[in-house]
Amino acid sequence: MLSIDPKEIPTSKLHGYLLGAVAPRPIAFASTIDENGNPNLSPFSFFNVFGANPPILIFSPARRVRGNTTKHTLENVLATKEVVINMVNYDIVQQMSLSSTEYPKGVNEFEKVGFTMLKSDIIKPFRVAESPVQFECKVNDVIFTGSEGGAGNLIICEVVKIHISKDVLDENGAIDQHKIDLVARAGGSYYSRARDGFFEIPKPVSTLGIGVDAIPVKIRNSNVLTGNNLGMLGNVEQLPTAETVNNFAKEHPHFIGLETTKKHTFAQDFLNKNDVESAWKVLLIK
Repeated sequence: MLSIDPKEIPTSKLHGYLLGAVAPRPIAFASTIDENGNPNLSPFSFFNVFGANPPILIFSPARRVRGNTTKHTLENVLATKEVVINMVNYDIVQQMSLSSTEYPKGVNEFEKVGFTMLKSDIIKPFRVAESPVQFECKVNDVIFTGSEGGAGNLIICEVVKIHISKDVLDENGAIDQHKIDLVARAGGSYYSRARDGFFEIPKPVSTLGIGVDAIPVKIRNSNVLTGNNLGMLGNVEQLPTAETVNNFAKEHPHFIGLETTKKHTFAQDFLNKNDVESAWKVLLIK
């Protein structure tokens, strides 16, 4: 394993390691205006949601590694204390990427990349009409993490109005992750299209799983079952009863008397189908 002291490598190389490892990251497509009312639009992937009451978003227009200069978004936020954070989906990813070009101050990126300027309800910066979700935000604080190139500037935003396209909602009025089709940022020139990689894991907080430590040692030390497999097995509230295991064995007699490796392989097949109960029954058959 490569072990690195951050202070002993160039900032540019450290920057690459961080962005390559902490990924994918959601994209804050930040719309601001300067003190003269000129619009600015730029994407930032140092971004996430940090609370719901009050609703808080934080993003960071870091100081440029080369030249140690600040970005227009930061300068505008400090001057006006307002920003719209537009979410980026696959339909607008190429235009979003183009907007990251270092255009001179005062250039309107909305016009440069072909986006529609949509007036906000509460704040002055415009929204991106093509974005599926737009957050109008007041800036509560800006935290400067340093003064050298690569230092972050944490812009703490409180959401004061949310606009959501009805096209991305499901029949219950919730955001459908497949319909919204969000895009995330990775290292180098890589992006991730979120809906292509969705899978579900039941939240452990909704139940009290028995835990991996409660799994019998022979199963826990399996040469077949992976750590993820054990995590699924440990997330059940209780083991199947002897009666249900016996009934399962009668229905599937080919599982009776299997040697350990084959039994664990069959159990893994069930786990790959998210059928944890059947996996446990196979493992518990004598």
